[in-house]
Amino acid sequence: MSSLRGAFLSRYTEIRSFVLIAEQGSFAAAALVEGVTPVVMGRRLTALEKRLGVQLVHRSTRGLVLTDLGERYLEHCQQLIQDFDDADASIMSRRRSLAGHLVVSAPASFGRLHVAPHALAFRERYPDLALSFNFTDSVVDLVREGYDMAIRIGEVTDPNYVAVRLYPNRRVVCGTPAYFESHGVPRVPEDLARHNCLAFNLQGGQHRGWTFVRDGKPFAVRVRGDLACNDGELLYRWVRQGLGIGWRSTWEIQRELKRGELVTVLDEFALPAYDIQAVYPQQRYLPAKVRYFIDELRNHYHEPGYWEGRRAS
Repeated sequence: MSSLRGAFLSRYTEIRSFVLIAEQGSFAAAALVEGVTPVVMGRRLTALEKRLGVQLVHRSTRGLVLTDLGERYLEHCQQLIQDFDDADASIMSRRRSLAGHLVVSAPASFGRLHVAPHALAFRERYPDLALSFNFTDSVVDLVREGYDMAIRIGEVTDPNYVAVRLYPNRRVVCGTPAYFESHGVPRVPEDLARHNCLAFNLQGGQHRGWTFVRDGKPFAVRVRGDLACNDGELLYRWVRQGLGIGWRSTWEIQRELKRGELVTVLDEFALPAYDIQAVYPQQRYLPAKVRYFIDELRNHYHEPGYWEGRRAS
């Protein structure tokens, strides 16, 4: 019996480590979450791949990329981990409920559309938990300003934070078919100088320009247009109206892309990952209120058809 228990724990540890590595994007980041060294995380992944007889992750000096089999296996593993967590939660909830105060920051438009709508049902399950949100396109200091967690779109580089991927996302240049028919299609990022680019102003925090990748190296292009603001929702609406082109996240425009109302250009230069992530400060024990809310959002974001139908016209 003890050998069976040991084998089960070993498999669970390998699977959990694989999920963390995939979600965090590196051995080092996953090791911080797990509380072990990157070498240990690497050994666990190698043991899992050896046991399965397949390669799950491509390793290179540029980072980690899941293989096709790895992508498929990750979905099953995430569900398996979720099932374990749900089983724990069903028992723990009988013993105690979440209580206290959960303070969350998120980008303004994303927060209104994809965080706030899920808060009421979450609070109904945990009525002793108070929720507080700050929706802003400015990046806040979670520790100094007293936040439990934040939703961030794109790379998180602060080593004091843990980032958990909620859903894959890319940042793309897009516009209406009518705009490109009238003004031409940019073939390289430098062509944007001849287009009306609708971008954040300095108050919106996008002062470095729009970022692309060429030959594996990121670079920024300064853009100009006759309309600028600090609100992503307004920029999205201007792009939809055909007033210019924008640099928008795929989460924001999935419905319009599917309908053909917007099209993307310069895709070969797009950043490889600009994911939707939950971020919280490094800490030894993650509060249950944070973990449960992260799971709540991730479950909604993986519902079939979610991103094609959740934006008001």
